[in-house]
Amino acid sequence: MYDYFRRLARTGAAYQVGEALAKGVAVLLLPVYTRHLTQADYGTADLLLTLVILVSIVIRLGLVEAFIRFYHLDEDPERRERVARAATAVVLPVTTVLALLVAAAAAPLSDAILGFRDPALIRITALGLWAFTCLEMTYALLRVDERAGTFLRASLVNVALTIGLSVYLVVVRDEGARGLLLGNFVASAIVLAGLLWVLRARIGLRLDRTHLPGMLRFGLPTVPAEVSVFALNLVDRAYLYRVESPAAAGLYSLAVKLAAVVILVTRAFQYAWPPLAYSIRDDDEARRFYALVATYYVLGTGLVVAALTLLGRWALRLLATPEFYGAFEALPWVSLGWALYGLFLVLVVMAGRANVTTRNFPAALFGLVLNSVLLVVLVPPLGIAGAGVALCGAYVGMLGLMYAFTQRLFRVDFEWGRLAVLVVVLGGVAVAGELLLPTSGALGFLARAAALAAIPLALLGSGFFSPQERARLRGLFVRGLARPAGPAPPAA
Repeated sequence: MYDYFRRLARTGAAYQVGEALAKGVAVLLLPVYTRHLTQADYGTADLLLTLVILVSIVIRLGLVEAFIRFYHLDEDPERRERVARAATAVVLPVTTVLALLVAAAAAPLSDAILGFRDPALIRITALGLWAFTCLEMTYALLRVDERAGTFLRASLVNVALTIGLSVYLVVVRDEGARGLLLGNFVASAIVLAGLLWVLRARIGLRLDRTHLPGMLRFGLPTVPAEVSVFALNLVDRAYLYRVESPAAAGLYSLAVKLAAVVILVTRAFQYAWPPLAYSIRDDDEARRFYALVATYYVLGTGLVVAALTLLGRWALRLLATPEFYGAFEALPWVSLGWALYGLFLVLVVMAGRANVTTRNFPAALFGLVLNSVLLVVLVPPLGIAGAGVALCGAYVGMLGLMYAFTQRLFRVDFEWGRLAVLVVVLGGVAVAGELLLPTSGALGFLARAAALAAIPLALLGSGFFSPQERARLRGLFVRGLARPAGPAPPAA
């Protein structure tokens, strides 16, 4: 069982090293960016970045997800190659045509989306739509074979190009939101060109009538569900941007950027989890593993959310200019929302294992409707914090409904007792610390850091860890102490 966890950790880490580096550098550059970008610039760039991902989900037609599932149905190499060519022969041309159409209609689209005319921003977004969608397809080709090394190299090149171009365009050229977007999308396009060459043998040139119909039957029902789920990340920004102000959307976007750690964990899980989960042949073994993954995922992301809740103010003061300090109001809620999204992915894979994808959409649509209602109710009195609370409320509703659906398809007995302990300990310490401890100064930081450090001890005392897990933890601790710190000093 722990071999699966090693694979999950290894591939997940490799898939996110590049993004982790990019987000880390982006956070470190916040003192620079916040002096060259306005709150409105941040809001505009983030809205368009999010829109690119949302439209990408639609034009992929569910074929990336179907490709990952169909690729693991058997181990025949020739059939797997035909499945790869079937998916790429649709995704790449469709994406190219739509990107060209968006670029051609840039002027009216900028009026509709942004409320002002800036065709150049929309043309840059069209480039991003093409590069991002095609990259998702090529990355999937690497993920199914767990080619973590190639994935990592491509990601690192992307990071280096993005950082260099973005700093030049934003700081030197003072291009504002245009520079931030162009730096990201040009870098992705260059990396995509390289991957298309590396993977040219797997790129389809004509439609496959054997595998494509079945893949579309599997993939198309996932599109409305995935759109509805991801729309949760767009509707809050769009609502704040158009109803509150671009500045409010900019503060909310900065909160999302500061939630980078939990987002990275969730993204790594999103990339690594489906191929591994579908590769487990035995259903009973899969059920046990899925339950254990959910527990460990809540433990890991819960610690990160608690850390951001308790210490996020200090990170914000360190990295941003004073006019951006208000972003903390949304930070704990945005972090929690992203953590809940990972749990939804566990349930989606359970449904996919049963080859039933039609149940995802009702749950996702319910979440989207609930989020929209909560935004209208909560944002006027609570501001950007209300948008974060609305996001969390939507995910909780989706999880409840999706759980009811999946248990009829592929039953998994989750570790409810241990999950309850996690919620009580993690949530209790984070909420109590936020309400009772100082919010500034060295004393406040030390007190909150001590509260965070007390969480693992509280979990040990609560009996959360099983005897086998405690033994493994002791073994890791002993090996860490026994490891030599360095070469011995020379004799006198």
